[in-house]
Amino acid sequence: MQKSTKDLLLAILCILLAMMTIQSGASLAKQLFPIVGPEGTTALRLGFSAAILCLIFKPWKHFPVASQRLPILIYGLSLGGMNILFYYAIERIPLGIGVALEFTGPLAVALFSSRRKRDLFWVACAVAGILLLLPDMQGQDSLDPVGVVLALAAGGCWAGYILFGKKTGTQSSGGATVALGMTISAIVLVPYGGISQSAAFTWDIIPLGIAIAVLSSALPYTLEMITLRNMSPQGFSIMMSLEPAIAALAGLIILGELLTIWQWLAILLVIIASVGSSMSNGKKQPAS
Repeated sequence: MQKSTKDLLLAILCILLAMMTIQSGASLAKQLFPIVGPEGTTALRLGFSAAILCLIFKPWKHFPVASQRLPILIYGLSLGGMNILFYYAIERIPLGIGVALEFTGPLAVALFSSRRKRDLFWVACAVAGILLLLPDMQGQDSLDPVGVVLALAAGGCWAGYILFGKKTGTQSSGGATVALGMTISAIVLVPYGGISQSAAFTWDIIPLGIAIAVLSSALPYTLEMITLRNMSPQGFSIMMSLEPAIAALAGLIILGELLTIWQWLAILLVIIASVGSSMSNGKKQPAS
């Protein structure tokens, strides 16, 4: 049944708010790096996100069967790796560029699952965007090469998060699976962050950690759930493709991170590739 205009507008509003809250949370997290580092910030985000999601979705009532436990374990480890690698990356490079490079993970999943020759154009757009973002070691505005590699590695973890998320049966268990995955990543990375950055768990830092957890995980996840109930998966993917641009704007407004024209062009190419692949994948689905 076709969604009404009111439902569609609600979905668009929710997904835009979700992306804005995620990138606002990332901007706030980056401001904590000089105090507790990416490790402490990751520990705060994952720890409080896991607690909030477990309270909401009660995953112990939906404990996975034996065949789903290994995929959920890898799903949770991918989620944790994605978080800490991304924070390590944006410690070194601007937020918008970090998100654009990280976006190559889900984009690769979408493009490699397609066998249409026309999708080679979207591959070319993505590759061109990445090439424009590769560090120019002699340029004054060159990017940190380690930051670029870390952002691409975070994208690889994002791809694993998507692939193993599908194997866990997320469509049936929904938020409970995400809560379990977040808990697994918290069990691994909260002790690591706590040991390496003990200042992360002081009373003056904890409220900021809760704010980052709410902005980066709990609130956007809830908004995305509302969006998916009122928008097609294809429309959702197309809207999510705007996230690198929103991240760049958040970095500019909140952190004062200025990008060059070439860097903006690179982000635009990644967005075009993501929108194109989303539309192409949507066309392969038969109308219901």
